[in-house]
Amino acid sequence: MKTRPNILFLMSDQHRADVTGYEGNSVVRTPVLDQLARTGVVFRNAYTPSPICVPARQCMTAGQLPKTCDCEGWVDLKPGYRTFAREFSRYAYNTVCSGKLHHLGPDQMQGWRTRIAPDAEISDEYIEDRIEEEFARYKPAAGTGKWSNQREIEEARPEDGPCQKFDRRAVAASLDYLERYFEDPLYLRPQSHRPLLFKLSLIQPHYPFFTDRERFEYYLERVPIYREEPCAHPVLSLSQQNKPVNVSEEAIRRATAAYYGMIDTVDAYFGQILERLESLGENLDEWIIVYTSDHGEMLGEHGIWEKTRFYEGSVRVPLIIRWPSGFEGGRVVDENVNLCDLFSTLCDLAGLQIPDGLDSRSLVPLLRGTVSGWDNESVSQLGKSHVMIKQDHLKYQYYGEEIAEVLFDLESDPHETRNVAEMPEYCEVMSKFRTRLSQLGHGPHADSHYGDAGYTAVSDRPDAGDA
Repeated sequence: MKTRPNILFLMSDQHRADVTGYEGNSVVRTPVLDQLARTGVVFRNAYTPSPICVPARQCMTAGQLPKTCDCEGWVDLKPGYRTFAREFSRYAYNTVCSGKLHHLGPDQMQGWRTRIAPDAEISDEYIEDRIEEEFARYKPAAGTGKWSNQREIEEARPEDGPCQKFDRRAVAASLDYLERYFEDPLYLRPQSHRPLLFKLSLIQPHYPFFTDRERFEYYLERVPIYREEPCAHPVLSLSQQNKPVNVSEEAIRRATAAYYGMIDTVDAYFGQILERLESLGENLDEWIIVYTSDHGEMLGEHGIWEKTRFYEGSVRVPLIIRWPSGFEGGRVVDENVNLCDLFSTLCDLAGLQIPDGLDSRSLVPLLRGTVSGWDNESVSQLGKSHVMIKQDHLKYQYYGEEIAEVLFDLESDPHETRNVAEMPEYCEVMSKFRTRLSQLGHGPHADSHYGDAGYTAVSDRPDAGDA
């Protein structure tokens, strides 16, 4: 049996896919991601299973859509849930995470064997036998909760904020851990005789819109900004907190500059990790390297901010997979894929058996240039009633029986400004989308026996599934 590959999983938070050099953005500085893209495979149409932090992350790690893993809101996976970290641990991988996992429940490991610089925090709702009257006594003071979208934008500035401090700790802890893992110069007991799955998960470019002064000033007069009015749709017209945002062009520019600065910072941090691995004697061509984010950021496009909407800026995510020893790089894949697909993909690449019951398809055929047989679908869900189904270049959106359906044809309307749901020429495809919606357990005719999305974990590996 040949040695299983090491895996480096790099992740950010709220990074919209088009704010990268490799996607053609000429302003943002992302040399590390650009190099990974040049030598790896870029998935241009990768989507989050849910355009908001907690369910997106739980679904990705479980390889299941929100309805399948019961994460249809701001909730964690059940304790002991099958995650890709738990699965890799079964195969003797050292599974290590530094940074943000955003688990809320009592199972703060969820399969990871080691967590360093963690964001571990159990939400109030998961505290067993809590005394309700005691919790009711302590209310936060007015104005000390989450800022409004309006204030987030207006507060944008050069600042060393909580996200910056968190990410510094996560990176420093990662660098220290990797040195001990591969060399351990003090005790001389390195752990590198076993394969490693190492995840560095940063918070930036998530708001607050803060960055260091050098980056802020560099981007302030360079960034392109969105100065658009919201559409008339009752859901797509509102920012995340369902309130309109009315800010000046200068405020938008400052927020955008800070956002670009945070992406610049994240890119530099990833470069430090790669450089440290190489300095420790690791050949990165033998490592599987993944980069992605949990969702995007609207950044004022269509007049809205944050995420939670099925516009491309919010629901599409960057995704790069690099493994020169396993497949040729320097390619772009246009097929629709999902973060849920990473579970099966990592198993397939590492030679692990792909578990049953996942909403996860192996991307290995696409990584190796085979697109025939791919269903070209990607599904995203917010809460229990908002659903997006992307099929080829068509993006269908359902918001409940009382709200108008939306269909964008991204081939003729890449900026998503024209709802064609009621146009006669799209009548047949709308019928197909409604049928698929029902199969996915949603809508007025939802399948009451829904169990999963019905995907097949496709693989082109002859020994796929062999341990």
